[in-house]
Amino acid sequence: MTSLTSYDPIDISSHAFWAGSDRERDLAFAELRRERPVSWHPPAEGSLLGEPDEAEGDGGRGPGYWAVVRHGDVEAVSRDHRRFSSAPEHGGVMFEDVPAEVLEMTQSILAMDEPRHNVTRRLLASAFTPRRIRVIEEQIRAQAAAIVDAFLDEGPRDLVEQVSTRLPLWTISEMLGVPQEDRARVVGAVDQMVGLHDPAYVGEFGDPLMALMMGIGDLHDVAQNLIDARRSQPADDLMSALVQAEVDGERLSDDDIRSYFVLLAIAGNDTTRNTTTHGLLGLAEFPDQRDLLLAGAGADLERHLPGLVEESIRWGSAVMTFRRTALEDVELGGRRIAAGEKVVLFYSSANRDETVFADPWRFDLTRDPNPHVGFGGGGIHYCLGHHVARAQLRALFRELLTRVPDLVLGEPEMLAGHFMHAVKRLPCSR
Repeated sequence: MTSLTSYDPIDISSHAFWAGSDRERDLAFAELRRERPVSWHPPAEGSLLGEPDEAEGDGGRGPGYWAVVRHGDVEAVSRDHRRFSSAPEHGGVMFEDVPAEVLEMTQSILAMDEPRHNVTRRLLASAFTPRRIRVIEEQIRAQAAAIVDAFLDEGPRDLVEQVSTRLPLWTISEMLGVPQEDRARVVGAVDQMVGLHDPAYVGEFGDPLMALMMGIGDLHDVAQNLIDARRSQPADDLMSALVQAEVDGERLSDDDIRSYFVLLAIAGNDTTRNTTTHGLLGLAEFPDQRDLLLAGAGADLERHLPGLVEESIRWGSAVMTFRRTALEDVELGGRRIAAGEKVVLFYSSANRDETVFADPWRFDLTRDPNPHVGFGGGGIHYCLGHHVARAQLRALFRELLTRVPDLVLGEPEMLAGHFMHAVKRLPCSR
């Protein structure tokens, strides 16, 4: 086991690195996977807390983080919640440093350790009854059909605006009961929070922290209005179920519900939106896979649809990074990680790990097994809404492939940043 005192020569912390393409970035990650799967790096550019402290852990290395880039190591850290913390008091889950109060307002169960995590997750999960899940899935199928109706009526122009963005927003809005007049406000708030370091948003709002706080304020305002409305007049929606949820005498506070609303708005919106877009880009890049889906007059589509969903999640790697903090000295990948030091999980790298995925830069519907970490690396923080995301992807892919099989995609315009692998615009035509 070895300890490091100097930074790795490969830069994976700067805005310049994350402004490159995913293939350019993976050249760096591939070298790290081969030679230094756990490596020490300077803090991510763009901290919202100013300059980091000179000592962040007990290792004497100064400010920085350990980069975890191999699939197996990402899973190991994800499943070891007793030694690797997600809680705001230990730094939270975001790659860059973010104020603890911001994490409390936005991350919900993502940024909780036990026992608080288990209590809150059980309360949240209690709202997803089998009947409610059936209703949500029926809504998703109808929404996907209506979205493609409108897409064909309008004429293909921008896949992100006309298709990818609409389904997750509509699903979440219907699930929670968000009024029609507030839905554009929710999307705008999510975009500016996810695009925290994108020049377009920094220029508009002055600085990243201002953009973040304004987005949080908008989402909390929408959430609180819904909480108040459902307390006085319950409806058949998820917000009413959250307000009424009770397990072993415990109930969710307004703070809990507002934070979960933000998590749903981002994790349940932007992830599906970008996975849809990346999946269709994968089919465009590998037309033999598209042919595989469209052969056999529909039977092959249904047979290969689950594979398309899982490969799109791996290929797109919508969430690229999350962070943990070591609570005690730990050995990982031959390195000694000291208590208090930060550990960043690079999901996009894990999903291209050559030792796990044969020909990882090939989009392959028949990949089996496909142990991607698109919903996290397992453990207590595995995505609570994975079933909803998969239902959305199945419904939208089915509608597009059966009704717009001749869709032609242009060059995507990517969002700059290290959190979400996001496509801002994607020209399309027939």
